[in-house]
Amino acid sequence: MAYMLFVAEPRGQREVRSDDEGRALYEKMLGYADDLKARGVLRAYSSLRSDNEGLRVQVRDGKRNLRDGPFAEAREMIGGFFLVDCATREEALELAALCPAAEWATIEVRETGPCYLG
Repeated sequence: MAYMLFVAEPRGQREVRSDDEGRALYEKMLGYADDLKARGVLRAYSSLRSDNEGLRVQVRDGKRNLRDGPFAEAREMIGGFFLVDCATREEALELAALCPAAEWATIEVRETGPCYLG
C-alpha cells in the first residue's frame, strides 16, 4: 500500500531560522530520505517552497480564478512530502515517527486510493 507522509509546518517557522539552521534541518531530511531509500520503501519525495509563492486555482462556471499565497485561513502549510510503500498502516506511522520534521512540524499520514471511498 502507498502512503503519503505530508510535512505540515507551522506558518512563519522558516522565516525565524537562520540560513545555517535551515540547511542543517534540510540535511536531516535528506538523510531521512536516504534511510527510506535504503529500506526500499521510498517512491518519491520533495520539499516545497513556501506558500508565499504559491497559487490556488479554482474553476467555477467555466471561469478560472487564481489566488496568490500566502493563504491566511491556513495555520499550517505543506512543506514537503514522502510517498512510501508499506505493508501496513502501522508501518507508515512508524516511518512518520522517524521523520526528523516530526520534531518541529506535524506529519500527516494518508493512504492513497480512490477518493470516492469514505
